[in-house]
Amino acid sequence: MRRKIFLGSSIVIALMMIAGVFFSLPYYVSKPGIAKELAPIIQVEDGIEGKGSFMLTTVRMGRANIYSYVEAKLFDYVELYPLEAILHETETQDEYNARQLHMMAGSKLNAIEVAYKKAGYQVDYEYKGVYVVQVVPDMPAEGKLVPGDRIIEVDGQKFASSENFIEFVGKKNAGDQVVLTIKREDKTKIVEVTVQPFKEDPKKIGIGISLVDDKEIIVDPKVTVKTDEIGGPSAGLMFSLEIYDQLMEEDYTKGYKIAGTGTIDSKGGVGPIGGIDQKIVAADKAGAEIFFAPNEKGSKDSNYNLAVKTAREIDSKMKIVPVDFIDDAINYLQKLPMK
Repeated sequence: MRRKIFLGSSIVIALMMIAGVFFSLPYYVSKPGIAKELAPIIQVEDGIEGKGSFMLTTVRMGRANIYSYVEAKLFDYVELYPLEAILHETETQDEYNARQLHMMAGSKLNAIEVAYKKAGYQVDYEYKGVYVVQVVPDMPAEGKLVPGDRIIEVDGQKFASSENFIEFVGKKNAGDQVVLTIKREDKTKIVEVTVQPFKEDPKKIGIGISLVDDKEIIVDPKVTVKTDEIGGPSAGLMFSLEIYDQLMEEDYTKGYKIAGTGTIDSKGGVGPIGGIDQKIVAADKAGAEIFFAPNEKGSKDSNYNLAVKTAREIDSKMKIVPVDFIDDAINYLQKLPMK
């Protein structure tokens, strides 16, 4: 009898433990990720590698289960966010993942453009179409297009930008059909979609998608940036610095381990990101000596100020450097003595 009770209790406990792993709560949880050297990820043809290293920093983000929820309540630098703080309205997990990957793609393009222009090289673009990032529920594209589809033609015509695509479709009448040529998983498909007004703005006509440009940057010497499944735009600054360093004869790393974060726009402006405190923890664990943080023009609640506060809390010896533009980081590195 006791054996049966023990066996039954063990089964119940095992099922509860399994449920704790697989039962999702209405939260996302984020925690410190890793600091990863960029030299193996970014390769400029005939590029020159420095004695030190530039590193991107990451945050681990995922849907919360019971265990990660408890972890967030017990430990520092593990944060909980309600679903609506992460996902756009009506956005699915697949659409969120696609959005993050396309933001990373845009970040890479900006980083390459900024670094090559800063180093005095020519930069050109080849436009390929648009990527579908989100499909609006109850609009004609639902069930016909999915996040990640690349639209390369509409009604047999190529277009020069996402703005041209929106303008072309927007001139149609409600009930008209458009014929889209798309690529999905390397296969070309023809999809017919009816145009209709948007519920929130009946004067606006469309098929119900959010999209971003798909374009290829053309530079010489060539550069490859392999990011695999890393998403989001926050590595832009560090991408730019690694590319610039490989293009230039001068060694900008000076033998140091240099981490950092921040978006980069096509003009070299550095923007704020989320999870700066968790990235400080990740960089410190990886042994980084210098950390570039978005300064946000000196605002009181800037990424830089939070980074300094976190470094102090964890007793890190990293030098936290504020940056508003890539020039701020380059000027700092130029003055840095060789290690």
